[in-house]
Amino acid sequence: RGGACAHSGGKMASTAAGKQRIPKVAKVKNKAPAEVQITAEQLLREAKERELELLPPPPQQKITDVEELNDYKLRKRKTFEDNIRKNRTVISNWIKYAQWEESLKEIQRARSIYERALDVDYRNITLWLKYAEMEMKNRQVNHARNIWDRAITTLPRVNQFWYKYTYMEEMLGNVAGSRQVFERWMEWQPEEQAWHSYINFELRYKEVDRARSIYERYILSRALPVLVLVHPDVKNWIKYARFEEKHSYFAHARKVYERAVEFFGEEHMDEHLYVAFAKFEENQKEFERVRVIYKYALDRIPKQDAQNLFKNYTIFEKKFGDRRGIEDIIVSKRRFQYEEEVKANPHNYDAWFDYLRLVESDTDAETVREVYERAIANVPPIQEKRHWKRYIYLWINYALYEELEAKASKRTRQVYQACLELLPHKKFTFAKMWLLYAQFEIRQKNLPLARRALGTSIGKCPKNKLFKGYIELELQLREFDRCRKLYEKFLEFAPENCTSWIKFAELETILGDIDRARAIYELAIGQPRLDMPEVLWKSYIDFEIEQEEYEKTRNLYRRLLQRTQHVKVWISLAQFELSAGREERLPRCRQVYEEANKAMRSCEEKEERVMLLESWRSFEEEFGTDATKERIDKLMPEKIKKRRKLQAEDGSDAGWEEYYDYIFPEDTANQPNLKLLAMAKLWKKQQQESEAAAMDPDKDIDESQS
Repeated sequence: RGGACAHSGGKMASTAAGKQRIPKVAKVKNKAPAEVQITAEQLLREAKERELELLPPPPQQKITDVEELNDYKLRKRKTFEDNIRKNRTVISNWIKYAQWEESLKEIQRARSIYERALDVDYRNITLWLKYAEMEMKNRQVNHARNIWDRAITTLPRVNQFWYKYTYMEEMLGNVAGSRQVFERWMEWQPEEQAWHSYINFELRYKEVDRARSIYERYILSRALPVLVLVHPDVKNWIKYARFEEKHSYFAHARKVYERAVEFFGEEHMDEHLYVAFAKFEENQKEFERVRVIYKYALDRIPKQDAQNLFKNYTIFEKKFGDRRGIEDIIVSKRRFQYEEEVKANPHNYDAWFDYLRLVESDTDAETVREVYERAIANVPPIQEKRHWKRYIYLWINYALYEELEAKASKRTRQVYQACLELLPHKKFTFAKMWLLYAQFEIRQKNLPLARRALGTSIGKCPKNKLFKGYIELELQLREFDRCRKLYEKFLEFAPENCTSWIKFAELETILGDIDRARAIYELAIGQPRLDMPEVLWKSYIDFEIEQEEYEKTRNLYRRLLQRTQHVKVWISLAQFELSAGREERLPRCRQVYEEANKAMRSCEEKEERVMLLESWRSFEEEFGTDATKERIDKLMPEKIKKRRKLQAEDGSDAGWEEYYDYIFPEDTANQPNLKLLAMAKLWKKQQQESEAAAMDPDKDIDESQS
């Protein structure tokens, strides 16, 4: 029954909780900030002023007799003992207890407390320090020695105990005792600062020999175990040598440096050791020794680890060396930089060029050849000409170096031949390489090899530049029959090259064979495809004019006009007629202009027609009569501004554009619509003027009165 009641009671409670609603947050109608704002700083300042959290100080108690003092001590000790009993591991309670007993001059009690605390936690460093400081403050020297002995025996790796112990003995004047403590400390092979403290201790008492023996033990004890594991640090050797140098034991210092170099060997060389060694010798004015040390180190230490060495060597050479020595160190430094660049990216041909320029300036031929061989070994991985354009200049420079600097013609020929064998001639070639090789063979007075090279190039990979170079060579040798054969081959290879046709015809003209030259021109203009036909026709026309064949020149112009009605051709023909004839030149020239004007009426480019009329007017102004001048003025067009609608690429409107158009009088006469349009524009202008007059009648009255 009780369980049922409890169950029903819980159910009713949960139902009541379910029916309970969360009260709504009151809605603030006025959300504007209050007139007086309270900041956090103001709240803190008020709390400070009212001193809400301060407790009143305890009342002062004055002790007047012994009984009251003993009672106070009993209560205080009971409090300390209770705190210790509650938590024995809190060492601060023990220290406060002992310091309170010490303040009462109860030294024995304080010792007892410290001893009890050490039983609890003997690894606490602060506890040992406070215990020993208490004994020293109260001049209990033997007790303090006892505590320090126990501390360094219990915790020998805590350097603070050793420092305090040795300092105490030295302050007491017990130098032998302090030395004995140092010796006990050194048996543990502590950190470097401990050894330096021992050395400085001996130096304070002028014991240089003892300090030297400590250095010997220090370096060996530090270095020997490390040598097997890692590269040792050289700073301890340098400190030892500087110690000897400071005390004017220069022979000993040099010996220390030599031992250090021998100790580390070539496997674990460090630039700092050699820099210090060199500076020591520099101070002793042993400049040759310094130079030998630097060069020995630079030859054996990796370049990336020898930056400081380079810097100091450069400074030394600037101070004491000659110009040659300074240049050597600068060149070696730059060589190292270039080596790093080409090692990082062997296909960086610009770096190779800089490196080779440096090497060529001041190195023997074998070294230069070695660098060239390394450079040309980095063939571009892709057989595309754009990747080979920089690379091919390595071969060119190599060949020029062998020919001009090394004076080795045999090696130069080998370089050229190796390069030409390397090039993939089926995909692309470099005409420059073939021509340089041929020119080299000519300089060596070996004409058959030069011709063979150029013939091979034309057979393997014919190019315009190769044909031109070969033809130019034969022209210089005055081998005109060979030039004719080469031109024939050239024109079979590239019949669209107008320049080749012109040069071939000019060659025949120079040789006096006019008929061959004319035949060549005829063959040229009969080609179906030409790269610059206007240049070819102009050259042919100029050729006929030079030969004073005016009828043939006119025929050429007519044949050209059958192919093109370009305005420049008509103007050129008119100028030819003006300059060629004697009596009939003006009528002929005017007839050409008339014919051109009729032919160009259907031309869409009105600017060309205007150009023709301008040329015609210039002619009439110089040679014509008043009637002809008036006639040409009537033919000149009227320049008007128009607008046209523009469309974007997607077909949408792109606004309007203004442009200039030309209306020719001849076209206006044939198009009556233009005249009607002009009359409509005039009528519209009159209408606008009449409307303006109707809007402002006063203006008309004023005008009539005036």
